[in-house]
Amino acid sequence: MLVTLLRTILIYVVVVCGLRLMGKRQLGELQPSELVVTILVSDIATLPIQDPGFSLAGGAVPILTLVCFEVLLSAATLKSRRLRRLVSGTPRIVIRDGVIDQREMKNLRYSVDDLMELLRGGGYFDLQEVGYAIVETTGKLNVCPKAACHPVTPQDMKLPLSGGDMGEFPILIISDGRMVKKGLEFCGITEEWAAEQARAHGFLPEQLFLMTCTQDKQIYAVPKDGFKESAVKEENA
Repeated sequence: MLVTLLRTILIYVVVVCGLRLMGKRQLGELQPSELVVTILVSDIATLPIQDPGFSLAGGAVPILTLVCFEVLLSAATLKSRRLRRLVSGTPRIVIRDGVIDQREMKNLRYSVDDLMELLRGGGYFDLQEVGYAIVETTGKLNVCPKAACHPVTPQDMKLPLSGGDMGEFPILIISDGRMVKKGLEFCGITEEWAAEQARAHGFLPEQLFLMTCTQDKQIYAVPKDGFKESAVKEENA
């Protein structure tokens, strides 16, 4: 049992180190330690299932060991910045002041195609629009555009804002023909009022696929398949 425990921790450390050496773009959205736990747990869990001769204890002990070790490691990284950098790494700047850091690209094993693909995924098709690009510890690329390429905001245009500083955003009040109570409470409306608004759009509440409402009572309704056509026919009749 002790041998199994020690071998599990050793494999864990080896895999984490291996993933750190492979580069951040191999990590997806997980931290290295989290990804290792996911891979090892999934592999170990299949052993007692595929091999009847494999004892349950032999599969449970490594899994529990990994989970406990990950919990303890997470707690330790919260208290130790040095350990956190060792386990998870640090964010890396690959574009600084509009200039690509080619040395950092090599360290991360990023090709130009990798960088351009991630930039396009973030909505940046022109490299000249990028001021800073940072590869986070999860492997995600976050981009800060140049000042001249920042989208214009109502504050820039000195326009009045509706709904206060938080702005207006739609809340789901009908989902698949059913009232969403939390949405109704958030908007400060009743089921009767929502049903009335649904009828004003030509439908019963149960005929709607969804309906949203903003805090200033702006309604958007989408009918279920089959009801839109019938409603149009009734209107034309």
